[in-house]
Amino acid sequence: MRRKAVALVAVALVSFTSGCASLQSSATEVGGVRKTDDRSVRDGGTLTVALNSDPDKLDPTLAQTLVGRTVFAGMCEKLYDIDEDGTVVPQLAASLPVTSADGRTVTIQVRPGLKFSDGTRLDADAVVTSLLRHRDLPGSARGTELAPVRKAEATGPLTVRLTLDHAYVPLTGVLADRAGMVMSPTALEKYGKNFTNHPSCVGPFRFVERVGGDRIVLKKDPNYYDADQVHLDGVVYKPIPDGNVRLANLRSGDLQIGDQMAPVDVRSALTEPKLQLFNSPSLGYQGLGLNVGNVKGLGQKPGRIDTPIGRDVRVREAFELAIDRDLLNKVVFQGMYEPACGPISPQSAIAPGIEPQDCPKRDVERAKKLLKEAGVKTPVKIELKTSTTPEQGRVGQVLQAMVKEAGFELSLRPTEYATMLSETDAGDYDVFTSGWSGRLDPDGNISNFLKTAGAMNAYGLGDPEIDKLIAEGRSVADPARRTEVYDELTRRVQDAHALIYLYRQKNYVVASKDVAGIHVYGDGLVRVKNAGYTR
Repeated sequence: MRRKAVALVAVALVSFTSGCASLQSSATEVGGVRKTDDRSVRDGGTLTVALNSDPDKLDPTLAQTLVGRTVFAGMCEKLYDIDEDGTVVPQLAASLPVTSADGRTVTIQVRPGLKFSDGTRLDADAVVTSLLRHRDLPGSARGTELAPVRKAEATGPLTVRLTLDHAYVPLTGVLADRAGMVMSPTALEKYGKNFTNHPSCVGPFRFVERVGGDRIVLKKDPNYYDADQVHLDGVVYKPIPDGNVRLANLRSGDLQIGDQMAPVDVRSALTEPKLQLFNSPSLGYQGLGLNVGNVKGLGQKPGRIDTPIGRDVRVREAFELAIDRDLLNKVVFQGMYEPACGPISPQSAIAPGIEPQDCPKRDVERAKKLLKEAGVKTPVKIELKTSTTPEQGRVGQVLQAMVKEAGFELSLRPTEYATMLSETDAGDYDVFTSGWSGRLDPDGNISNFLKTAGAMNAYGLGDPEIDKLIAEGRSVADPARRTEVYDELTRRVQDAHALIYLYRQKNYVVASKDVAGIHVYGDGLVRVKNAGYTR
């Protein structure tokens, strides 16, 4: 349990002092770990934040991307949030939930006096409307997370009661993410599925406009309950996939924050005295998704995929054995990430005993033997879809060279990120680069993706034993037993080779030195509520 404080530590600000100009910071030192920048800021000004891709839908029910979560952090608060130490704290809720002795009834008190950006009052009925939409809307990415909620009702103006099918340990963590975002019922009724183009929530900033592929514009919301703590007039989010371009714009002053900066760009930024670096450990993972049964799209029963990797687990195992995780980290990420082979970060509060050193080592001869046993014609032709960032292009090229030696012919198809999500959700792929920013509770890294017909199970994986372990992990409160469950579950997932985990990122954010009040926590989000320009 001591891992939690390490894993979820909020912001570590790094300085580089090896004889060259250093990456500066005015961080506060707490227990030897540099945390949040505490300099005072003035009111006014607009902050421009560069994202590494264009977000998908600005609808908390349907959204799937980390860059989208960063935008939501500016305009859509949740029932709960995490603080800089990784502790769940109330946000739109007035207090932590109260759970009955049998774990099947949860009561949530809502903060009084809150208004959505469109002026509608937030009350218990509004919370219930959003929770049921998250659970029931066709295509919802929150459906699996809220499936245990059998009934949601307002039992008072500011009191919500949830009745669960069974004890559901991850619920508070779930409500500290998009499933806990509350949307204006007025806007939902008016716009329906087009809410994505007219989002209205409670947050420091309100939505103004979106120009696809160019910018998302937010302005300070006068209806916000804590508006006197918001210093900026507005925030502009710009998708800039190329890290070199992001860094050049940071140097010129056209940008003030660069999110998800790649290690190569971070090292380049280390020589800049006018920039500061934020980094936090990641709770997520990056890897490869293999289509083993997605024939009809998300949420549908797995079917038969008539490809070598879809038909035979030995071909998938051979593909994984052809990959050297350590070398991939060194070549593409300059050794600044961590190799990984499971869904749960070793730094999670509930983590199986699978460390990076336990990951399978590259074994080309074994891979060749498996392909021979499977009786497939070599080279086995596979298409890999990657996003269009230069970093992901390098990942694809390194993998292409590695697997060739084992008997695979890997072709690369760079695809715009939102398009790639749409295509892989529909099952239109062989292999794609699959990643997740991570959640507080390990279930948040697992059930959506690995449960049969899970809301984000783009792989078409269906395994009753995995489903059984997911159900147990969700309902057992004892940390020791949960650790055992997730250890067994991780090993079963490894044996399926449907999602091949490769590495864990660190959350690197580069910002202008004249900006303070930025928060970067273990969930990877850039929080700008208290940000502003220094006096």
